[in-house]
Amino acid sequence: MTLSLRIIKSVFFYFNPNLSGTFIQIGLSACILIGPFLFLYLKSYIKNEASKWKLHILPFLIGITVLGITYPYIEHRIVWSRWIVKGIYIQWLIYIVLSFKFVKPIFKRTFQKERKLTSLDIWLLSVFSGVTFIWLSYNIGSYTSYIVGALSFSFILYLIILLIIFKKNKNVSFFKVKEKYKNKEIDTETLELIESRLSIVKNKELYLNPNLTLTDVAKELNVSQHSLSQFLNNNFGKSFSLFINELRVEKAKELLIHSNPYTIEAIGYESGFNSKSTFYTTFKKNTGQTPSEYQKSKKNKSRFIIPNF
Repeated sequence: MTLSLRIIKSVFFYFNPNLSGTFIQIGLSACILIGPFLFLYLKSYIKNEASKWKLHILPFLIGITVLGITYPYIEHRIVWSRWIVKGIYIQWLIYIVLSFKFVKPIFKRTFQKERKLTSLDIWLLSVFSGVTFIWLSYNIGSYTSYIVGALSFSFILYLIILLIIFKKNKNVSFFKVKEKYKNKEIDTETLELIESRLSIVKNKELYLNPNLTLTDVAKELNVSQHSLSQFLNNNFGKSFSLFINELRVEKAKELLIHSNPYTIEAIGYESGFNSKSTFYTTFKKNTGQTPSEYQKSKKNKSRFIIPNF
């Protein structure tokens, strides 16, 4: 809302330089709340605790109101352009810097291939990066064009809309993971235990059991069902069933490209799937091909390999 007030002022002023000073003052004043709102929003999700919002909002709200009454924009344009607006942008930047600590762990995970970002991670990164980009756009506006800030806002807005529309799992809310495990965090000891023992599922081929449950694996790893489920969601963005089925697909791919007496349907059962339809559906979802198409493509490639003599 506060960003929109700022952007509306920019667009109207760009196309109408004679815009009322009162309207300009409202638009500029709204910027005083962008930084605090960003900080409070990210903190509420990352820290999952109620913030003392009054300390971050009321002083600035009262301050900008007093300044607006004492030095109205219409009569003190120079004061606003030289001091008040610059002060607002500095305050905005300070809150961006303070907010970075909440998304810093997410930025680190983007460079860790073994840890997949969740939809919530991507959403929070989009919010932080978008606000930062808009701040930067307004600050370079004096060197480029005043409308750059408003255009950057539209650009970021459309990117976030596309992110929502084209996210892979359209049935999962951005905030489902957060709400499901709200107010609950895995302790460090349990986290390290799961990380060190999760490979057991693959090494012991536990996934070959078609009736394998979350309870079975949790017992094998000596952790609670809830901790295991939360770990998979937070670190891989996957449910337990998706995690197990992906291992089964990898096993099926191995069997499909090696000589064996099994039919394709039998390979599905040998890989841990409990039905032909589940095997075909899951395999195609993961590879983009049916099991038979995958097998043929691999055999065709092997025919064109030139042997070394």
